[in-house]
Amino acid sequence: MARRTQAELQQAYREQALKMFPWICAHCGRDFDGKKLSQLTVHHKDHNHDNNPPDGSNWELLCLYCHDNEHQRYQVADESGEPPPGREQDRPSTFTPFARLADLYKRKT
Repeated sequence: MARRTQAELQQAYREQALKMFPWICAHCGRDFDGKKLSQLTVHHKDHNHDNNPPDGSNWELLCLYCHDNEHQRYQVADESGEPPPGREQDRPSTFTPFARLADLYKRKT
């Protein structure tokens, strides 16, 4: 029973996150739609799956690969006793996922 409840909670906050955030991996910038949307996961920034604020401030959407990488970094850090290394995204990025958004809207009209 507890597993079913956990799975339902995961589905509920995934649906919320998909409504709140653009369907883009927050780490690598890859965009998702259609059948590939299932490859986009909700990652808890503080790694606490019970921390699900309604504003989504503890969530980020990551692709399967970046999500696995993020958890692997913490697993290695836990085993070594070292703090987890920072992601490349922790540094300022020149990538702007919405730079062409206005052009896309113009094309649709």
